[in-house]
Order: sequence, then C-alpha cells, then structure tokens
Amino acid sequence: MRRRERRSGAERREARLAWAFVLPALGVVALVAFVPLVGTFWESLHLHDLRMPWLGRPFVGLANYAEALGDARFWSALAHTAAFTVVSVAIELSLGLALALALNAAYRGRGLVRLAVLLPWAIPTVVCALLWRFMFDSESGVANAILAAVGVVPRGFVWFIRPLAAWVPIVLADVWKTTPFVALLLLAGLQNIDPALYEAAMMDGARAGRRFTEITLPLLQPAILVALIFRTLDAFRVFDLIYVLTGGGPGTSTEPISLLTFNALLQDLRFGYGSALSMIVFLVTFLLALGYIRVLGASLTGEER
Repeated sequence: MRRRERRSGAERREARLAWAFVLPALGVVALVAFVPLVGTFWESLHLHDLRMPWLGRPFVGLANYAEALGDARFWSALAHTAAFTVVSVAIELSLGLALALALNAAYRGRGLVRLAVLLPWAIPTVVCALLWRFMFDSESGVANAILAAVGVVPRGFVWFIRPLAAWVPIVLADVWKTTPFVALLLLAGLQNIDPALYEAAMMDGARAGRRFTEITLPLLQPAILVALIFRTLDAFRVFDLIYVLTGGGPGTSTEPISLLTFNALLQDLRFGYGSALSMIVFLVTFLLALGYIRVLGASLTGEER
C-alpha cells in the first residue's frame, strides 16, 4: 500500500511538473492561433463592408456563410482548389518516392546529388512563380520554345489566356518546388528501414520488385501518410504561387479558394464575407487534417500490432 501511495504521489508530481512545462506553450498557441480564429469567426457573423461604412457592422448571423454557399464563384474556386490539390499531390508523391529511392542508394557523389535535388525547395515561392512565368512566356519563354520545337504547341502559344492551359505552368511550378520536400520526408522513412530485412529477402530469392512491394512500401506507409498530410494541407491553401503566375485568370478560371478570400477581404473590402470564407477554408483544412491523422493513427496502431 505504501509503495502504491508513493508511486501515485510521484506520478501526481510528475503530472503537475509536465503541466507546468506545457502550459506556457499552450498559452502561446492560444494567443497566436485561437484568439485570431475566434476574432475571425465573430467578424464573419457581421455585415462589415468598408465600401459602405454608413451601414456600420450589423449582426447578420450566418448570412455571410449562406451567401458563400450559394455563390457559384465560391464552388468554382473550391473545385479549382480540390483539382489542383489532387493532381499536384499525386505527382509529387510519385516523383518524391522515386527521388527518395534514388537518393537512398549508395553511390559516389550522393551528397552533391541530394544538395542539387533540394535546391528548388529552398527557392522562395514568389521567385519560383516568376521563373516559371518567364519560362512559359509566349515570346521569350524557354519551355514554350522547346515545346514549340517538338510540335507540342504552336509557336507563340499563349498559355495564360486559356483556362486549361494556364494550369500547366501552375502545376509544374508547384511540383518542381515541393517534390524535394516530399522526397526528403520519404528519404527519412527509407533510412529507418532495417537493411537486414532486404538481405533476408534477397537470400530467400525475392527480386527487387517483390522487395519493394513487400518491404519498402508497407514500412514506408507512415512516412507517406505524413508527406500526404503536409502536402495536401499546403496545396489546399495555395495562394502566392497562383497569385504571381496568373492572378487567378484568365477571368477566374485558376482562382483557388484562398485567392477568392483575399479578393473579398482586400480588394472588395468585404471583411464580414471574407472572414466567412476564411472560416470555411479553416474548417475544410481542419477536417482534412483530422481525417489524415485518424488514418495515420490507425496505420501506426496496426503496425504496432
């Protein structure tokens, strides 16, 4: 009994000490994340339009949300965002896995290759967008000239005035910049796999394809899910890349939900409606993160079993 009492007392002291260390961090998180979130939600419940200041800030409840859900432009922006997220993340995961396998192999100069592969990730997004916009310029773009030379597009092809064609440089720029990040995450997962497993499989006569499907992919699943979480949430909130490359044009054919929110807030000066859009973006990304975390948790639990 005395041992149990001593143990329970020690556990309580450790718990109090743990809370003493955690509470300052929780306070900072609440200050920089929770407080602005509550303020944005409260703003979204009001009609706040700087173009008509004489209206004041009347409370309108969920009217801004109803307006957003009834707006075709909102659903179009949401569809653009979802399509961009699915396409870009799928390409980045595929290329990132191939790059990670190549970087994990043993050969001379591997360090220099890793450095070269990671360079695009270090370039600021605005610089990356300007670079790809110049490459696809109809008059002097390098990529445009190469594609015209091989007959893929006619000479002087203008990418940024065609709704579907404008997505090509957007997706390519995002893939070029963020695939190294995915490769880095997957490379960390590959290096945690015990080489003895591959040696045992080779002794049993398993070929490279069998080793990849039976050892690499199952053990790499947590790293793949982590990369999927990060890239999906980041791609869904894409703003600066598209803002610099196309500005959402032609028209609104490449406008994502984040750019629509930006336009509502800082161009149309509709703070209430823009705040409602911000809350919708937050809610969607939160649900995506929650779903991914549940999948990741189930995967890790199954692995432990």
